[in-house]
Amino acid sequence: MTGHQGVPPVNPGGTQREVRLEHRLLVFTGEGKGKSTAAFGMGLRAWAQGWSTGVFQFVKSAKWRTGEAAAYAALDEAHRATGQGGPVEWHTMGAGWTWLRATADADPAALARAGWEKVAAQLAEGVHRLYILDEFSYPLARGWVDVGEVLDVLARRPAPQHVVITGRGVPPAVLDAADLVTEMTKVAHPFDRGAKGQPGIEW
Repeated sequence: MTGHQGVPPVNPGGTQREVRLEHRLLVFTGEGKGKSTAAFGMGLRAWAQGWSTGVFQFVKSAKWRTGEAAAYAALDEAHRATGQGGPVEWHTMGAGWTWLRATADADPAALARAGWEKVAAQLAEGVHRLYILDEFSYPLARGWVDVGEVLDVLARRPAPQHVVITGRGVPPAVLDAADLVTEMTKVAHPFDRGAKGQPGIEW
């Protein structure tokens, strides 16, 4: 992993408000468990702040009934019913994306590209305050989505829009551009001894 030693302070001389309004690119990567969990934890804080959040899952199947999806749907419903928190938009590539007629049987590279194009359009319009691009590292690493294009779009996005990317094998150029990079290191995992995933722990 590349480092960020010697990087100058963000917005030197800026006011406290200006610094707080600067957007950030955050990456959770590595071989250990907890990358998506960290991103969704950030999403909970965003909801409590009243932010609008967009979640785009680039790998997981829509058939997986995850606790995060159920919890975020409940939070979105609470916001619409009471005004508490912020709205949540959730999309899963395994469903073929909700805004497309394509199905889960469509080419995964084409679906990944369509997902990124949706994110890029929303960034240009300033739709959300927080974007969680879950397992977006895989389309980037496989060349389904151009890394240079992604970095260009992120560099030009209006502030404040924070973007979180999760997954193994994040391209070095993305790590270099990120404001925060955390690498999850596996020390031990139940799967190593043949254990199965458990509800409430894995989903």
